[in-house]
Amino acid sequence: MMKLKKLVGFVAQIPSMRMNFSSVACEGIHKEKADCVVIGAGVVGIAVARELCLNYNRNVLVIESASTFGTGSSSRNSEVIHGGIYYPPNSLKARFCVRGRRLLYEYCKEHGIPHKQIGKLIVACGNEEIPKLNYLLNRGNENGVEGLRMMEGCDAMELEPELQCLKALWSPTSGIIDSHSLMLSLMGEAETHGTTFSYNSTVIGAHVDENQINLHISDTKSVKNLDSISEWCPDITLVPKLVVNAAGLSAIPLAKCFNGINYGVIPQCYYARGCYFSLSNITVPPFQHLIYPIPEDGGLGVHVTLDLDGNVKFGPDVEWLGDIDDSSSMQNKFDYTVCVDRANKFYPEIRKYYPSLNDASLQPAYAGIRPKLSGPGDGFFDFIIQGEESHGIPGLVNLFGIESPGLTSCMAIAEYVAAKLLRF
Repeated sequence: MMKLKKLVGFVAQIPSMRMNFSSVACEGIHKEKADCVVIGAGVVGIAVARELCLNYNRNVLVIESASTFGTGSSSRNSEVIHGGIYYPPNSLKARFCVRGRRLLYEYCKEHGIPHKQIGKLIVACGNEEIPKLNYLLNRGNENGVEGLRMMEGCDAMELEPELQCLKALWSPTSGIIDSHSLMLSLMGEAETHGTTFSYNSTVIGAHVDENQINLHISDTKSVKNLDSISEWCPDITLVPKLVVNAAGLSAIPLAKCFNGINYGVIPQCYYARGCYFSLSNITVPPFQHLIYPIPEDGGLGVHVTLDLDGNVKFGPDVEWLGDIDDSSSMQNKFDYTVCVDRANKFYPEIRKYYPSLNDASLQPAYAGIRPKLSGPGDGFFDFIIQGEESHGIPGLVNLFGIESPGLTSCMAIAEYVAAKLLRF
């Protein structure tokens, strides 16, 4: 197993080269063997690493391009533990969300991870939305979500006096979690069982040689200021038995840089920015539970979520981004700015269910980017978890489109990925 200091040493010693990704370009580049490599230290990548080393006794190296873990979507979301209501029955999202939620609550209790099972109200504010609420109830029941029940508006508003709605769907299993604490705990277990985390190390491509994948890795700083992927060159080559591409926002662009892959099975990626605003100038939070509107195209609507200190935030909205080139995606060159003026679109949406929201009470909080497999108006797309049977590279599993409910599903995804790799 290659250790972190050894990897960094190789990166520092080997001069940068400007070649395309191929076996020829990697001639003369130092090679190291490895057992399992996980690309990406987000919550899903960390969970996969933990599963492989803890339950399958594999030696795992996690490679992360950033300077620390969880800097992408894992730290820019609502931190909600979802019930599993929204997704088509038997889809990966439905299965992993329900299974993952149960695993997550159990893990949080066993390891002291801050969380609260506060429940969620999905609200219908107009008569035309009530059939959609009934549809969600039926879908949630099909998915095995426990405790769902329909409430009249008066009962929901008695539970939440600041709320205004005609009907609501109550989901008692929904909750909130400190995702940073979760990642720290999963990392701690992984490291205790031999996993190594290598930061500031970017996987820039791969090739297949003698039926084995060869990963091309470079120091993040050496590719940071290069505009074209074709200019990037590896500082070191890793030859692992197993590879999990859990690179999140850059998972699809990275897969395109794997020579020998069946490019026809790599989906198109769309990116949607979601902004959050916090509620300011309040002494007592107006809500005690999660409040969600009827889902919208591309997301679950501008909803109310609470942090573990009781602070209230609203979001995310959906802003479809234009063409993002692969180089920018792989270097996480996304704009995470929250424009103050965007609050003007939040107020009318929030006041549909929270009419007493005061003017000038929303303050910019943060933004996140979602790696989506469907564009505007395309409808539902499931997680894609690809093995050799799909793309043709032995020992490689690609994780595509891991957006919500990715946090809730992380431990279930890890189980599934590890089982998929068992035959190697």
